[in-house]
Amino acid sequence: MNKKLIILFFTICTVLISLTLLTSCKQNKLTRYEAEFLSLFDTVTKIVGYDENEQAFKEKIQIIHDDLEQYHKLYDIYNDYEGINNIKTINDNAGVKEVKVDKKIIDLLVLSKSMYEKTDGYVNVAFGSVLNIWHDYREKNIDDPEFAEIPTIDELKKAAEHVDITKLIIDEEKQTVYLADENMRLDVGAIAKGYAVQKAVENARERGLKSFLLNVGGNVCSVGAKPDGQKWTVGLQNPKLDDENPYVFTVKLDKECLVSSGNYQRYFMLDGVRYHHIINKNTLMPANYFDAVSIICEDSGLADALTTALYNMSYEDGLKLLSKFENVEAVWNFSDETVKYTQGFKKYINAEK
Repeated sequence: MNKKLIILFFTICTVLISLTLLTSCKQNKLTRYEAEFLSLFDTVTKIVGYDENEQAFKEKIQIIHDDLEQYHKLYDIYNDYEGINNIKTINDNAGVKEVKVDKKIIDLLVLSKSMYEKTDGYVNVAFGSVLNIWHDYREKNIDDPEFAEIPTIDELKKAAEHVDITKLIIDEEKQTVYLADENMRLDVGAIAKGYAVQKAVENARERGLKSFLLNVGGNVCSVGAKPDGQKWTVGLQNPKLDDENPYVFTVKLDKECLVSSGNYQRYFMLDGVRYHHIINKNTLMPANYFDAVSIICEDSGLADALTTALYNMSYEDGLKLLSKFENVEAVWNFSDETVKYTQGFKKYINAEK
């Protein structure tokens, strides 16, 4: 792939911020830049940052883009890429043979097994056989509304016989993965994007990027404050998309990630019922406790997994789950427009809103 990043949208804002350099009395003016691209994780990625000129900004965001592109290909369950063994490769060899993979896949799957235990199975990357059925029905309903069907419970129960995560065999020393059930399929959607964003952010920090905001399809990470010392202002999406208020809250971040899961993006309608993509492991149907759940913490991968888990359980059970984790705050948006949040979330709310 051409390593030159294709910037689909690029804006130079007119507001300039003067910074006094610690090494001299000279003033450098930093300009606010934005970049947007559409090729990763089937969503829109936006990066906002400050730099001395456009070229310097492009060079820095290239680092982030290239990292995300690599993770996107490795964690893809639908497409093959020349010279790469990815999650799809593992699925294609279920019950056949072990597959040698990049350590980035091993690390993700090891973390996923850990999150399975910590969330009582509500985050299960081995749930792909069930999720695949819902994905296929959703695509058919969107492409052909006259199709107008949902899976039968028998169909779903049969698929659910093949979601035993203990049959996901990871050999960290050999760096191989094997699915011991030929009908098992991995789907890492509950954690992969957030994990990839976190790793890209960590790599960017190590390379000296100190102030930017990264948004990958709603997985938002802030790195450092703005050059003037102010925190980044981020909107918490209102799941009622037709409401006059686009955000439930705006929050202030400088080192945290904000991640949401909800019923307002990937879904289809049938007989007035919204069938979205977050499927409950017990009912095998789309969870219906909330319209959205959001997490703020310093780890995007953890936040991604926890939003999925909390979305699939009651508010009371969600509070119990959160008690296992430190420095994690949550917001629940109920269908009747009630909003509840953890005590610690208050400190992030933008009082100027």
